[in-house]
Amino acid sequence: MREWLGAIGALTAAVNAGQGLREVLDLVAATARELLGLDFCGVLVPDAARANLVIAGWSGLTEAYVARVNSDRPVRIEATADVGAPSSQAFLSGRPCAVSDISREPDFVWGGVAREQGYLSMLSVPLVTASGVIGTLNSYRSTVHEFGAEEVGRLQLLAEHAAIAITSARVLDDLRRQHDLVTRSERIHERLLRVAVQEGGVAGIAAALHDLLGRPVLVRDARGEELAAAGGPVAAGDAGPWSPRAELVRETGAHVVADVVLTGEVAARVWLPGGPLAPLDRLALEHASVVLSLELLRQRTALEVEQNLRGELLADLLAGADPSAASVRDRAGLLGHDLTRPHRALVAQVVAAGKPAPTGATQRAVAEATRLAAGVRPRPLVALYRGEVVALWPDGEPVDGFRPALVTARGVDDATVAVSAPAVNHAEAYRVARGALAVAAHAGQSGATITLDRLGVAGLLLQLGDPAPLREYADRTLGGLVAYDRDHGTALLETLRVHLAAGLDRQATAAALTVHPNTVSQRLRRIEALSGLDLRSARDVVDAQSALVVLDVANWTHAEG
Repeated sequence: MREWLGAIGALTAAVNAGQGLREVLDLVAATARELLGLDFCGVLVPDAARANLVIAGWSGLTEAYVARVNSDRPVRIEATADVGAPSSQAFLSGRPCAVSDISREPDFVWGGVAREQGYLSMLSVPLVTASGVIGTLNSYRSTVHEFGAEEVGRLQLLAEHAAIAITSARVLDDLRRQHDLVTRSERIHERLLRVAVQEGGVAGIAAALHDLLGRPVLVRDARGEELAAAGGPVAAGDAGPWSPRAELVRETGAHVVADVVLTGEVAARVWLPGGPLAPLDRLALEHASVVLSLELLRQRTALEVEQNLRGELLADLLAGADPSAASVRDRAGLLGHDLTRPHRALVAQVVAAGKPAPTGATQRAVAEATRLAAGVRPRPLVALYRGEVVALWPDGEPVDGFRPALVTARGVDDATVAVSAPAVNHAEAYRVARGALAVAAHAGQSGATITLDRLGVAGLLLQLGDPAPLREYADRTLGGLVAYDRDHGTALLETLRVHLAAGLDRQATAAALTVHPNTVSQRLRRIEALSGLDLRSARDVVDAQSALVVLDVANWTHAEG
């Protein structure tokens, strides 16, 4: 009894000492072999698929025998407990199963390896815990042997304590693995974070991730542009909508993909070729996703600060600040601008669903225009001003790409851009371009780049600095119509505008205004009476058209003044 108690105490001490599962399993087998005088002993446990029992700990068996059984002839776990190997029957039934003479068992398929190892009889006892059978404790003898009740009982008693020891060892192993995983995971996170802190940028993080995982890495933003790559080419596929998901890392097709989430949106994606990642590698990719989001946030914050500085500079210039003044020149120089040379003013209105785009979409359009401007030297000044995209573009640099850049912004359907003539007076250039945009909108011109020559007479008039003569001319010709519309709530001026645009066709005018032709006739008579115009006279028609253009320009200039 003292020997048995000492052996059980040794098992308990081994677990308390933190020995690994393999060491405890070997100790169980060695203890059983010594106490029961066995020739060989083995501990069998289910494999990962729970399809077979494999030898996980042993005493007296050879390495070759264990390797051969585990690789070539593992003990299959049958569907029921009344067939199959003794180990399978014991495992499924929870009761001991013995074979006294293997040579007399024609269905014993392990007879060949048994002869090689040199045993003729075996006893398999289940390792039972509160949660079920976790394996079997197998005893082997080199002679034919009848296992008596007392011998079976003693092996069962040992198996009970062994099952407790094995369960405890597994828990400790799991805790060790989890601790090791957490520790290594923290080290990976620290390494990636160190790269970002040391201004390695997205490229540095991608390189560190490639070094950690040993796979090529590609980082792309939501626009599909490559932010960084490391370790060779990666052909990115389709990972679905750019919307946040509960799982940052996932397998898609022939890739592993990680989303980089920033302010509730997927700002970028990390692509790795190949199959699923090991748990630690998956954690590394998750950490990289978090660190990349911090890096992109840092970049975005820096861009926002820079854009605010550009907006303040643009606002000062359009308010009349002298670009040659030292303070203005220094501010502009730090941002890469030389505003002492002539610039064209570009004013754009971006549209979404037929209406001016919301602030978020307009800001994204500013970002796209800024991206375009980054490739021009000296750098154009681009900012959001009064809800519109405004740019001061160096004279001589093409502006053709400005409008296409705006419409690539998410949430923007279309854009109209007005361009002034080159000028050193940026405030005056902006006034002209903004007026051109307003006049073009009144004339129904949209979704294009509007230059002053495209507006004809209106383009020339917009460049006049003093609007007083324009208003006097417009008042002499159309003042009566404007006053009548204001006092009576009518639309005579609009009727005249539509009638002229329709080529003096009353039927077309009626269709455009959705009124009866007789109503058009009545309005035209009233127009002629109030203005003194004869719309059958070619000269008066020209005067009316010119007066409408002048009125539009004068109204815009007056509103800005």
